[in-house]
Amino acid sequence: MQKLHFPSYSFRFKNSENKVAIFDEIRKKFVVLTPEEWVRQHTIQYLIQECKYPKSLINVEKQVKINGMSKRYDIVIFNSDGSIFLVVECKQPDVMISQNTFDQIARYNFTLKATYLMVTNGLNHYFCQMDFENEKYTFLKALPNYNLKIQ
Repeated sequence: MQKLHFPSYSFRFKNSENKVAIFDEIRKKFVVLTPEEWVRQHTIQYLIQECKYPKSLINVEKQVKINGMSKRYDIVIFNSDGSIFLVVECKQPDVMISQNTFDQIARYNFTLKATYLMVTNGLNHYFCQMDFENEKYTFLKALPNYNLKIQ
């Protein structure tokens, strides 16, 4: 797999039916290792190890209804009160992050109402803070660490 712009992390792998799988410690199971999954697993480790978000507040690949249609988000981090703190959209490394990518996560966020957004293809990472009052988002240099975030 391609080297990504994240710190180096240790992962567990296994081969099953001629496919490589990587262990997802949030879902607590092995999942097929695709280029997008490689980015998702690095992002999960980044959120846990660098940003200090508790595993218990992280949710991965769940279905959500957006405008009556079933969609799946990549990663969500909850606040302790159950509201959503962060939504992450992961793309495989060869997918350029475009305005369409931001539009996709913004559409999801009309329903999810997260305070922060992250979009990554593993090579480029973008962080935004939502301004719901003015219906826009502001780009940030980084996400706040868990122990610094305001509930």
